[in-house]
Amino acid sequence: MLKTTLLATVACVSLATSAFAQDVTLRLAHFAAESHPGHLAAVQFAENVGERTEGAIAVELYPANELGSPPEQLEQTVLGAIEMNLPTQGGLDKYEKAFGTVMTPFAFSSYENAHEVLDGPFTDWAAPKLEDQGLVMLSNWEYGFRNITNSVRPIESPDDLVGLKLRTPPELQIVAALEGLGAATTQIAFTELPNALNQGVVDGQENPIGVIYHYNLNDFQEHLALTRHVYNSMVHVINKDVFDSLTPEQQTILREESKAAGEMMRAAVIAQEEKELAELEAKGMKITRPDLSGFAAKMGPARERVAEYSGTENMQMFLSFLD
Repeated sequence: MLKTTLLATVACVSLATSAFAQDVTLRLAHFAAESHPGHLAAVQFAENVGERTEGAIAVELYPANELGSPPEQLEQTVLGAIEMNLPTQGGLDKYEKAFGTVMTPFAFSSYENAHEVLDGPFTDWAAPKLEDQGLVMLSNWEYGFRNITNSVRPIESPDDLVGLKLRTPPELQIVAALEGLGAATTQIAFTELPNALNQGVVDGQENPIGVIYHYNLNDFQEHLALTRHVYNSMVHVINKDVFDSLTPEQQTILREESKAAGEMMRAAVIAQEEKELAELEAKGMKITRPDLSGFAAKMGPARERVAEYSGTENMQMFLSFLD
């Protein structure tokens, strides 16, 4: 696997007068493909941190699950074996249940709505909770609204999902949403998904448009329905002990460059989605854009499952941010 190492030239600045701690290397591991905006944002972050810290901080990038599966990467970050990670809220809720509320089915009406909630009241409320688990939240990045592909039939209404066997990640929120629509779900590691689709082990799967496009899932799936049933994003986190060991100036630089990288990724993901859909369609994928009101109307039981998992008080707080 390719390791991308981005090092800035170390400036000749005396430690006695420098605002920066002694030279450190921070490893940033994540699950995105190297062509995905998530990795491109990580590259920007690494370059800018190296430049702004005068080479005192070097960021090494490990994309595409090079250092383990997403849960393994996050656990290593909590333990300090890896310094930084880009999990989704579905990974973070294993450590702090408040993050589980973000993936409530059909919670957000648009990207703008999601960003406003997550960057504002949600972060003010949830980020301090995460520090109790040994992680500092630097900023929200992007991943996207999730959509369904399958090789059986087009999806125009919730009834079209009944009986389909769909692969999901292990996040309860996604499982609850699809089962609430009548599908059968099974958990398969993402690395094994292409073979599972090719061999007909499952009828389909669900993911953001960028994942479907960059991993060529159209090679195995004929139909794509823009269901936008769950939203989630990458969240840039760093081990708290590591963060606390940096100078205040370095901490500020990490936060500012993380936010800038996240904003770049958001813009790229949103801008590319229509282009990616057009290319998928040109390659033979049949795309449907169903009326989502009927899908959302069936989410009562799914939302109850998410509230039970995340905690009723957490869910009530999250829903108050949506008003």
